[in-house]
Amino acid sequence: QLQVVESGGGLVQPGGSLRLSCVVSGFDSDYYHIGWFRQAPGKEREGVSCITKRNRGPAYADSVKGRFTVSRDNAKNTVYLQMNSLKVEDTANYYCAADFNGYYCSIADSQTYTIWGQGTQVTVSS
Repeated sequence: QLQVVESGGGLVQPGGSLRLSCVVSGFDSDYYHIGWFRQAPGKEREGVSCITKRNRGPAYADSVKGRFTVSRDNAKNTVYLQMNSLKVEDTANYYCAADFNGYYCSIADSQTYTIWGQGTQVTVSS
């Protein structure tokens, strides 16, 4: 059974860092892209970043470019989201999801992602 589980969220001060992990089980890492999405209370879900099955062409939302870095370790079936210079507006529940379609990943359409984790809360506050 394919499953994705996020971890690594927490409370951090503005300017701080966190690293989120997304562990995928039940499927070969060669077959799926991983996307990171977030949703804050009262707001729509938004795409944050994604990385392709072959570890090519990561994509980032403009709001996180230069601050967040996505990477994957296929040997560990794990995708990471390193978040630096965190801002209060980064506060949200962060989800990772698997997409089995296409050659490149995209964060423009979350509907292509079919397997979702339960989320991990990130709170940026002083």
